[in-house]
Amino acid sequence: MDEEFYRVKRLPPYVFAEVNAMKAAARARGEDIIDLGMGNPDTPPPAHVIEKLAEVARKPDAHGYSASKGIKGLRKAQAAYYARRFGVELDPETEVVVTLGSKEGLANLAQAITAPGDIILAPNPSYPIHAFGFIIAGAAIRHVPAAPGPDFMKSLENAVRYSVPKPTAIVMGYPSNPTAQVVGLDFYAEVVDFCRKHEIWVLSDLAYAEIYFDNNPPPSILQVPGAKDVAVEFTSMSKTYSMAGWRVGFAVGNKKLIQALTRVKSYLDYGAFTPIQAAAVAALNGPQDCIEQARQLYKQRRDVLVESFARAGWEVPPPPASMFAWVPVPAPFREMGALEFSKKLLTQAQVAVAPGVGFGELGEGYVRIALVENEHRIRQAARNIRRFFQAEGLNVPGPKAAAE
Repeated sequence: MDEEFYRVKRLPPYVFAEVNAMKAAARARGEDIIDLGMGNPDTPPPAHVIEKLAEVARKPDAHGYSASKGIKGLRKAQAAYYARRFGVELDPETEVVVTLGSKEGLANLAQAITAPGDIILAPNPSYPIHAFGFIIAGAAIRHVPAAPGPDFMKSLENAVRYSVPKPTAIVMGYPSNPTAQVVGLDFYAEVVDFCRKHEIWVLSDLAYAEIYFDNNPPPSILQVPGAKDVAVEFTSMSKTYSMAGWRVGFAVGNKKLIQALTRVKSYLDYGAFTPIQAAAVAALNGPQDCIEQARQLYKQRRDVLVESFARAGWEVPPPPASMFAWVPVPAPFREMGALEFSKKLLTQAQVAVAPGVGFGELGEGYVRIALVENEHRIRQAARNIRRFFQAEGLNVPGPKAAAE
């Protein structure tokens, strides 16, 4: 009875757990920890969304089981969003399913389509569920580069040529978590063409579609002609409407994949609480100015982060999208690795970040910094880091420059 369970044995130690435990212990001691680690929005959902939740929750008949695939009004609202945002037409009955967040959707689709020993292609570094959802389902993972470009397509060709069995599916996510990289429709078109030719499913994670900082909104892979033949896409209410704890997401696209996910879900859950789904309808169909306000908020924080950290002696490459910055560990600390540097930053500067190695071995040498604290707190984090660097003997800017 001492032997570990099969699927648990396939999971490595959760890298973030060590930092999270240290963070909790520090806070228990009364330390003021500036948490830039977890991508947890710190602003509330729009007022009209909360009001709709309360309104429906007061109805006596709203507290029974809901619909596993999502109430019809919410599936129609998501289809309408895709039509106006991407020009993509979806059938709410056969091409849309509501999930308990995109993470649950990805994990349950992995269970639906994976046989033990299947080869799945997943980017490295990437959001952990992209790989581990399939590892839990019994698949073997073959990594592809997180960055788009010639190396990405070459890795797909090599995977088809040298993998036995041939890859079943590829997972991708742009804007990327954690790297914040973005892609255009030309990249998606190349991937769709390749995967249609080789009969490989494409699972696209578009959780950060509405958080971008230039005039080029991230596209959907479903905008590519023929993409529905092989692709399904996941989106979420978590970041767009600051509804992370509500656990509402969607999978849309290929009918066969949507049907498989819907069937598996029917055995596992009864869907989100109906008032939550009704509030999600209000978010998608209601005023959308909250999205632009959130986008500007994250952009302002990004700019403050880049400026203040640079003055503290740590260069932060400006992310073009998402709510994260993907930042190289400063050269003097690189040898200790991202995890040890993150722990040192927590204990010495009272700033929590996510070690890049938690997103895959190719994330070593980086940390992910989330834009989830206000500008004052970000500047405070920069001052703390400057003092930490100075105590380590690094040549950093003077106090006046760092505080500006």
